[in-house]
Amino acid sequence: MPVLDFTPLLHGQFLDWLLAGIRLSLVLTLAAGAMALPLGILIALAGLARAPLWRGLARTYVTVVRNVPLLAHMLFWYFAVPELLPEGPRAWLYAGHVEAFAALAALVSYTAAYMAEDVRSGLRAVPTGQWLAARALGLTPRDTVRLIVLPQALRATVPPLISQTLHLWKNTSLATVVGAGELMYQAQRIETASFRGFETFAAATAVYLSVSLLITAAGALYQHRAPMRPAAR
Repeated sequence: MPVLDFTPLLHGQFLDWLLAGIRLSLVLTLAAGAMALPLGILIALAGLARAPLWRGLARTYVTVVRNVPLLAHMLFWYFAVPELLPEGPRAWLYAGHVEAFAALAALVSYTAAYMAEDVRSGLRAVPTGQWLAARALGLTPRDTVRLIVLPQALRATVPPLISQTLHLWKNTSLATVVGAGELMYQAQRIETASFRGFETFAAATAVYLSVSLLITAAGALYQHRAPMRPAAR
């Protein structure tokens, strides 16, 4: 039976590669989450708009994106989208940024569709009386949403949004298919150079599990400290 040895992963070039992969995975998670949430809110609001055009566009976006695998999104943003750009931006991407761009764009567009449904559910959960009271106070529809409805909806949506963040963290592993140097990509790189597959992927698994447990703990802590109160109707 071969002897397990994690020592090569704890120093030198292999450690540098591993840390670089962890760093990029975290950056992708944070950046994609920060961009996907505002986009998801806009899509959710469009889905509840009075104008049929906005509702149709929002529902079409959510339906299409949610029913296409994330892997297909990654490949689309990597191979297809850069070819549609003007020569200047395309040359900049192909100079060394296309992998990160494709991974980030795919994660943002994909995650936003799921967050939009969570936010839309939160918006629909706000009692109708809140809307009517705001109208009676003379607030415009925009101010009603911004000051009264959306804060309540987001507070109710925090637990599912934390769950989406957990999925987002795990989904960063698919960025390896476009060559982004995230954790899984670097793990494969280390395994190829060291021939220590068990140790390498055990370390990568431990990192994914550790961050996932931290996100899960954050969600549990929020639910413990800020339980949802039933809204008066």
